[in-house]
Amino acid sequence: MIERIFPASPALSGGALDAELLREASAVPSGRSRVSFNFVASVDGAATVEGRSGKLGNPDDQHLFQLMRRTADVILVGAQTVRTEGYGGELLSAEARQWRLGHGLPERPPLAVVSGSLNLDPALEVFTNAPVRPLVVTLASAPADRREALGRMADVVLAGERTLDVGTLVAELGRRGLHRIHSEGGPTLLGTFHAAGQVDELSVTVSPLLVGGLAKRIADVLPGTPAVSPQGLELAHILKSGSMLFLRYLRPLN
Repeated sequence: MIERIFPASPALSGGALDAELLREASAVPSGRSRVSFNFVASVDGAATVEGRSGKLGNPDDQHLFQLMRRTADVILVGAQTVRTEGYGGELLSAEARQWRLGHGLPERPPLAVVSGSLNLDPALEVFTNAPVRPLVVTLASAPADRREALGRMADVVLAGERTLDVGTLVAELGRRGLHRIHSEGGPTLLGTFHAAGQVDELSVTVSPLLVGGLAKRIADVLPGTPAVSPQGLELAHILKSGSMLFLRYLRPLN
């Protein structure tokens, strides 16, 4: 069972906790874009086990993962995450889709895949079995033939010439009415948004595992990216399930 341990009052768990988490996630002013990220990491900072993040989680982590998708206008992921984690097909449960309809949202949020090189096979299930037409975010310098091929399966969005322009990406999604931008990784995408000062919220599941090895952290940067200053965050809540912790951080208002 998941329970909230901070703030400690009122004590929340079960359906009451789910309702409060959905209320908090929905509290975005109309017409204003907000970018949230969701990651899982081991206690020693590893973002993956044997190359995949799923081996760090458990059913309670997956429950919260699904709750975060409910309120999103768009789910943003990097191309490597799509390939590694096997995105494709239905992303929301029937209950989640019904909740969205009951709260004035489209039944499903689109998936937006970020790829500068467009090294994506149009035959991937994420395109061929998508219940709603996805988006592909890329660069003006991406090969024209790949843009054309993927344009048959998805809406292609240009966000930068040779490097991803996060401000342009957020603005382009906003023009489509997609203001609640929820990202599920990967580390390079989080590192890029951090460098651009565009991380409004970060939810991190702390898995009670020591992984060791050379696994990446949840935030990474491309070679040659200038160093950026650390960004301060404020703790919004701590949830607990057994020895697993779920932390939510927000960008300070000031």
